[in-house]
Amino acid sequence: MKRIQGSFIQGYVRVLVKGDKPELFFQECVTNGLSVWDIKREGANSCSGNVKLADIKRLKQLKRKKNYKISFQQRRGYPFIFTHLVRRKELVISCIMSILLILFLSNIIWKVEIQGDLPQELEKKITAQLTEYGVHPGAWIFTLDTPGTIQRKLTEDIPELLWVGVRQKGTSFQLEGVEKIVVNEEKEEGARNLIASKKGIIKNMYVSKGVPRVAIHDYVKPGDLLISGSLYRMENGESTDKEQRNDNRVLVAAEGEVIASTWYEVEVTVPLKQNYELLTGNQEKKYYLGFQNVTLPIWGFGSPEFTEIHRDLKETPIRFFKWELPINMVEMTLSEKRYYETDRSKEEAVQVGIAQAREELQLQLGPEAKITSEKVLHESEENGKVKLYLYMTVEENITKAQPITQGD
Repeated sequence: MKRIQGSFIQGYVRVLVKGDKPELFFQECVTNGLSVWDIKREGANSCSGNVKLADIKRLKQLKRKKNYKISFQQRRGYPFIFTHLVRRKELVISCIMSILLILFLSNIIWKVEIQGDLPQELEKKITAQLTEYGVHPGAWIFTLDTPGTIQRKLTEDIPELLWVGVRQKGTSFQLEGVEKIVVNEEKEEGARNLIASKKGIIKNMYVSKGVPRVAIHDYVKPGDLLISGSLYRMENGESTDKEQRNDNRVLVAAEGEVIASTWYEVEVTVPLKQNYELLTGNQEKKYYLGFQNVTLPIWGFGSPEFTEIHRDLKETPIRFFKWELPINMVEMTLSEKRYYETDRSKEEAVQVGIAQAREELQLQLGPEAKITSEKVLHESEENGKVKLYLYMTVEENITKAQPITQGD
């Protein structure tokens, strides 16, 4: 008879039957619905066969009605293996604890290496910064940020670093950094004039090289000459001859700043209703073991007290020695958030619009420009929004380099 599918999982027993025509006993078992297979004759008055573990009780009941002697020779299947392991529970517990210990030690940082030809003071600064991030020998890998996040933080917090690479290799973190070396090279500028880049009224001038061609309170437009790079040598008084003046001309790179009052028209729209969400700071963390799309909770089983939740997930692969297992430690941070809706008055919307316009214009012009005043030219309200047209006055450097050619 063919082997019964799934018999090893359920367990089965090799039974030896002795008596007159023992094969008839196995036939009786089949007739009564018992699962029997692999029947073999062992002798003139003995046969053996496999019987499912679940049918042993019924087998004993049939044996009482027949004149046969039955003995059990072999026991196979998971139930017997499990029973055997239970009897040797000390060994099983030792194996499980050893595997858990290896998993634990494989997910701890044992070494932090800083590579690259860096000064000792900079290495100490990097080490202190890493310790502040929690990256040090003995740290639990699951609690650390990703190498990319650590790399970004280091470049932001240590300005002396030109570049830093962070790599996690097994139970060690390897960092390779390049020091930022500032070399102040004086760039030789060619002969040039400084002209106006936009229209405005001159407020202040600072000329370090060249000849100013405008004065304070002058109105200039784009392209007007502000500081000339053409200088003339005077010998016994200034020459009036054009050719002689050209011979005495010296061309330099004009340098300086011309601060002018300029004007901008800005349009901005501000809603009268403001909707926004805000995190309150209340948090709860839950931990899961993740395998493909299946997650098993291991810590933090209760539901948070807050209803509106912002979720952040962080997945870290579990390692066994240097190999990454297809199992992840998933850390979920549940943060309480609240939604707010506020109504602005028209006056408040106007003030918000002015502040918004100043910020946008400042970003456009850069930190050196100074916004001195603003005036609302027109305001209108429609569809729950306030639209503003603003006239803004700015003081800024309006110089622009223009090369001087020999023919000028």
